[in-house]
Amino acid sequence: MENKFMIYNTLSRKKELFEPLNAPNVGLYVCGPTVYGPAHLGHARPAITFDVLFRYLQNLGYKVRYVRNITDVGHLEHDADEGEDKIAKKARLEQIEPMEVVQQYTLHYHKVMDALNVLPPSIEPHASGHIIEQIELVKEILDNGFAYESQGSVYFDVAKYDKAHKYGILSGRNLDDVLNTTRELDGQDEKRNPADFALWKCAQPEHIMRWPSPWSNGFPGWHCECTAMGRKYLGEQFDIHGGGMDLVFPHHECEIAQGMAAMGHNVVKYWMHNNMITINGTKMGKSLGNFITLDEFFNGSHKLLTQAYTPMTIRFFILQAHYRSTVDFSNEALQAAEKGMQRLLEAYKTLGGLVATGETTVDVKELRNKCYDAMNDDMNTAQVISHLFDASRAINQLADKKATISEADLAELKEVFHLFAFDILGLREEQGSNSAREEAFGKVVDMLLQQRQVAKANKDWATSDKIRDELAALGFEVKDGKDGATWRLNR
Repeated sequence: MENKFMIYNTLSRKKELFEPLNAPNVGLYVCGPTVYGPAHLGHARPAITFDVLFRYLQNLGYKVRYVRNITDVGHLEHDADEGEDKIAKKARLEQIEPMEVVQQYTLHYHKVMDALNVLPPSIEPHASGHIIEQIELVKEILDNGFAYESQGSVYFDVAKYDKAHKYGILSGRNLDDVLNTTRELDGQDEKRNPADFALWKCAQPEHIMRWPSPWSNGFPGWHCECTAMGRKYLGEQFDIHGGGMDLVFPHHECEIAQGMAAMGHNVVKYWMHNNMITINGTKMGKSLGNFITLDEFFNGSHKLLTQAYTPMTIRFFILQAHYRSTVDFSNEALQAAEKGMQRLLEAYKTLGGLVATGETTVDVKELRNKCYDAMNDDMNTAQVISHLFDASRAINQLADKKATISEADLAELKEVFHLFAFDILGLREEQGSNSAREEAFGKVVDMLLQQRQVAKANKDWATSDKIRDELAALGFEVKDGKDGATWRLNR
């Protein structure tokens, strides 16, 4: 297939044709979670977005090495220079080892990712397992003159770097903007410039997680891990670096500066960022009381939820919007997503029972091209779903005997529907209480229709009509045909 895949590059601020550095091999690095608490809705969007990218690149024939890191040390407050390590804080509060916190929440993260049908990455490195690589990175930046040591810590010299290479090329900020927005923090007297960020921090006595280095017993700055691990597993240049839009500045901006300062060239060809999820128009946050974990979505226990939502409903909800657009959560939006997903799944189930009936009289022949065109247009999953809904309407026409389809076109329709709904978008039929309950409903409806058939055979039209009307009142559409009655649930 001719490569037409266009992706929006945050660095160039435009869509670009995807051309790997070393086709068919593709290097993909995505910033993973910081494991100090349960996975939440904010974790779900980048995981699902880049899972679809991973799936699609493989579908196009590329061999993808997908690296998604686990941040298990050194992740401080937003500027990554000051504040308390969140993992260490959690460990102290619970009186356990920091790595117990890491293990607990890493296992939880994997569990919910599996529920969301997110494929595991090729490599999942931990920051704590790559301290040596991060120390070596800091040494290189020091040797090249773009960092300095101060009181056992090492800081990146942003002003010196800006003169040589220009700081802010990803976020569009200039150094004056950064200086004017840098908040005052304890420890700023160690720096030459308030915008300088930590490459290595000297650990205070109360800091639990620390390692020996040429400068002090301490820990790496937040930004170092991705630069060091990306280089180790994907090389000094690789294709795609992804993450949430909230990471553009400072994290990814600092990564670009570190890579250039250490290696003398840009490391990443394409930068991709998914947008934020808001809740009723407000950014999600614990202090606002609108912070919802994925487990709370799955069991419906949060006060803002009116019901439980399955993992596939969450996945479908996220994919209904383009990955670069903001998604606003509400119960109404999730309920609509639940109904929409069930329509697609029911259409696919109906499709499995169809047989060819002659010349094709429904619009399905261009479905494959339409879906590929949508995916090639910067991974427009929302448009793919729209095309699958169109196909679902055609499937229902065929099931209702209002249209016909050839054997070849029916085989193509089944293959394309499965390819995009399940293989690329990653939807799946969910096992568990919901599916079991629906199966039970189906058996009850079938039993009632058998009783209705007996009533009709006995010319008991009143009972026959009553069963049909009461099923209709419950949302079940019953249709009589030559081969007996069929039904479907109108959600």
